Formats: sequence, C-alpha cells, structure tokens
Amino acid sequence: MQFKVPVVVFALLITNILAAQSFVGPGKAVDPYHFSSNKTQTYSNGAVVCAHPIAAKVGAEILKRGGNAVDAVIATQLALAVVYPGAGNIGGGGFLVARMKDGKTFTYDYRETAPAKASRDMYLDEKGTAQTNLSQFGHLASGVPGTISGLFASLKYAKLPFKVLIQPAIDLAEKGFTLTESEASKFTRAKDAFLKYNTVKPVFVRENDWKKGDTLFQKELANTLKRIRDKGAAGFYEGETAKLIVAEMQRGKGLITLNDLKAYKTKERKPLEFDYKGYKVVSMPPPSSGGVLLMQMLKMVEKRPLQAYGFETVKSVQLMTEAERRAYADRAEHLGDPDFWKVPVSTITSDAYLARRMADYDSTRASKSVEIKAGSVSESTETTHISVADKWGNLVAVTTTLNGNFGSKTVVGGAGFLLNNEMDDFSVKPGVPNMYGAIGGEANAIAPGKRMLSSMAPTIVLKGNKPFMVVGTPGGTTIPTSVYQTIVDVVDYNMSAEEAVNKPKFHHQWLPDEIQVEEGFPKDVMQKLQEMGYAVKVYYVAGYATSIGRVELIKINNGKLEAAADKRGDDSAAGY
Repeated sequence: MQFKVPVVVFALLITNILAAQSFVGPGKAVDPYHFSSNKTQTYSNGAVVCAHPIAAKVGAEILKRGGNAVDAVIATQLALAVVYPGAGNIGGGGFLVARMKDGKTFTYDYRETAPAKASRDMYLDEKGTAQTNLSQFGHLASGVPGTISGLFASLKYAKLPFKVLIQPAIDLAEKGFTLTESEASKFTRAKDAFLKYNTVKPVFVRENDWKKGDTLFQKELANTLKRIRDKGAAGFYEGETAKLIVAEMQRGKGLITLNDLKAYKTKERKPLEFDYKGYKVVSMPPPSSGGVLLMQMLKMVEKRPLQAYGFETVKSVQLMTEAERRAYADRAEHLGDPDFWKVPVSTITSDAYLARRMADYDSTRASKSVEIKAGSVSESTETTHISVADKWGNLVAVTTTLNGNFGSKTVVGGAGFLLNNEMDDFSVKPGVPNMYGAIGGEANAIAPGKRMLSSMAPTIVLKGNKPFMVVGTPGGTTIPTSVYQTIVDVVDYNMSAEEAVNKPKFHHQWLPDEIQVEEGFPKDVMQKLQEMGYAVKVYYVAGYATSIGRVELIKINNGKLEAAADKRGDDSAAGY
C-alpha cells in the first residue's frame, strides 16, 4: 500500500528542514566575523531593522527560509541577546505590537514585574531619602524578567519550530562574534561597574581593554539558550536556570525567588488604535505610556497645518513641544499598571480633553511646566527596537529593554546573561526623578507583582487599512517623542524612511522644563525659541552629547519595503 503525503504537509516539511540548517558561521549567510551595517535598502519580500547587523541578518534569513514576521522577530530578539547585550536580552522584558495579514491586531505585554518581596518604600532610607543607586544598580534593581515568556506567547503566530528560531543565537554565543567599535567601547567603559556589581566575574570583563574586531564567546549563555531550546519557557523560569538566578539573588541580596519566576505570565492586551489625518495608528497601551503619549501628542497637533508651518521651524517645533509638555505632565499623574491602577486612557485621549489641554497654548511664548499640571480627570536609553514586515503583509514591532546600559550590570553567575534594572522605572518616591528624569506618583508606586510604567512605543501605521509603517526606537523617555516626530515627518512632511529616521530630533518631557535637541538641530531655531522663553539644550547623557533615540523604520510603498536603520549606532537593515 502506498501513502501519499499531502502537498501542504510536504511543503511544510521541506520548509522546516531548510530553516533548520545552520546558517551561522564563516562563509555562511550570517558570518559573525565579517559584517557591516546596511543603513537603507528597499526590499520586495521581507525586511528586518534592528540595533545590530548580525541580528538583522538572522531575522532576514529566517524570512528567506519560510518564516513570517513573528518568526523573524523571535529569532532577531534572541540573536540580539547575544550580540547586543547592552539592551538585547533574555533577562529583561518588552512589548510587542502586531498586525497580521488577516487584519488582526494584538499586543503582548512581557514587561518585568516587581518581586513578591518588593515594597512601596523599599528604596527609602530611615530618613525617607530615595536611594536611587539601589534602584539603578545591582541585584536589588532587578524585576522578574519577561522576555522568554513573551517569545513563547508569540510563538502561536509563528510558522517555524522554536528550536529553529533559537539556534542562530546558540551558534553566536558558542562560536563567538567580533565586536564593533561601539560595543568594544561600551564593554571597556562598563568594566568597573561589572566588577562592582557581580559576585562572579562575567565574561564581559578582561584584563586588557576590548577593541574592535575582538571575538566574544559566551559559553554559559549558550548553555542557558540550549536549556530554553530543549525545555521551552520552563528551561528559563524553572529548573537549572531558575536556580542560578535565585542563587545570584541570594549572593547579592536581591529579591527574585523561584516562586516569582514560576508565576510570571505574559499578558495579551487590547491595542491602542486611533486615526491621525486619515492614517490608522496601532500602538501599545499601559503599562507602557508610549501609545497613550503618542495618541495625545498627535491628536493635539492634528488640526494644525504642520505642513504649512514647515519642518523644524520655530512654529512647528514650538507647537509640537507644547503638546509634548502636556502629555508628559499627564504621564506623571495618571499612568501606571492598569492591573493595579485605574488608568483613565479613554478620558485623557478624548478629543474634548485634549482640546482643553491645548486651550492655553500660546504660539508666541513658552509655557512653564510649573504652571502646566496634569489634566484633571472626572520613563536608558539602552532599550532596543525591532521592526519587521514580511511578504504576506504581517507587521511586527517589538521594543525590549534592560533599562540602563547593561541593565543592573549584574550577570547571572553560571547562566551568562544580564539582569535588568527596571525597578527604577517605578516611582521610587513621588517627585523623585528616575534615571531618565521622569517624575512619577502613586499611579506608578512599587507593589508586589506590579509592572513598572514604561515609555516604549512599538507602533504600526496603516494607510487605507493596508500596511504603511512599522516603527519604534530605544531612548528611555525620549521614545514617544521620537516616534511622534517620525510619524509627523512621514505623514505631514512626506519624508522618505531614511530622512525621517536621521533628521535631528528634539524632546520635552515636562520636567525638567527644557527642550533637549540633538547636535545638528538648526541653531537659528534654537535661538528664536530661547528668545520666546524656552530653555534649549543639546541632549547629554552621562556627560556626553548624544542622540535622541535610534529609530528603526520600515515604510511600505506600492508593495516595496523601504527599510531605514538609524545612522546613530550600529543599527542595520536586512531583507530580500
């Protein structure tokens, strides 16, 4: 008797066999020792844009081998955990926004949670003074990681087996990859912090300074990834890896327990969807503030003739700044984890409310943040973003983070991965700014099991209900303003993806009361804004003039995928 294998089953079998073949190594599709950033490219079938060229190539290769946008984003995230450890992670968390080819939209919240032993005033000393060093560095700064849970939650929309999607990351950790100049410099600068905040010397520390072209091997991380490959999410939240995390916590007086890890769950949340000048925007709801701020800011300027005002003129920058100021004032008062706080999203994003917020807007002078309070109702820059679009019309935007650069600076001994310092994204004490200067209150107070407020804003834009943009960025509290300006640049100023990504950005977050700009921002505009009463300063982090965000953008035109990776870093686009 002969048995015929259905054509669909046979095709799926061939796809899985092809995808499972290793494509990482010298002379292969992803060469971890020879690579360069590809900043702008147009593709016909699929595109991935992210913070590192190796990870972008991994995602693109998954697309070539039959995977969809969800497959690609999972593989890219895992690769970033190896090649971009300052922000790519398995010890942090993030948010995913997706729009599938059938029109379905959904979001996954895999933000970190406060451990069960966490408490409202855990970072206050006996005098009530906030000890932000404890919320920002070391074991006590870490929330329960959510990334691995989020990847497995996403898997139901993928086409390929998880073992296929994680193998490139395992290969990269085991076989090593060469460092870019930027990554080598980050490791060298962080050496003292790594030595200070670790109980076991991590692989990132060596006697001599790291240099461009050095190879980083991460054997312990490879073994951790293999446990996840073989045992699924339980390979992280239970068993050997969980024991290693808890042992690290005990050595460093952290709070995460085996019960905290086993209890972690990803949450599917209803996307925040709204129209802007005929386009449909799909973004992340709380506990991310990103989507709410984006909706508020875009709606506050929607009826103004921004195109007529011109790009980065005094008139357009001043209007957009005042919208930013009012949205961030609301963030401080009203936004938090909706499972713990009644977040008035529908009220603070309504047309009537936003009209009231802009009622005192004066185009001739600067408002003062001391006068602009939250409306009454009856968030390092070391985050990382991935934008993916495939040939079927699936779109995925994912932003993940450890919070600060290298998170808490603590590596799990024996497991080889960094833990986050997301506890600093809670309001440690009302009125005390976090590491990004953001002010918070009771809505974002620490509580066991609670998710800390975020600024991440993974976003999808539709035109005529068809794919148009996939966008997002790292940048702490500058994330919503960068995405806001990118959408305005494309919709109102008709910019290409490359222009929208790379033009100078500006940022205002209510407090501190100043407009922060990138180097290259028009000096005459800065001067005129100062004459109107604004404090305008070049954006600095840790004493260095630096960039505001690093946008990853895919713009879809007539079926072509225009991918743009930010010039401000090693970011890269890949596809076919």
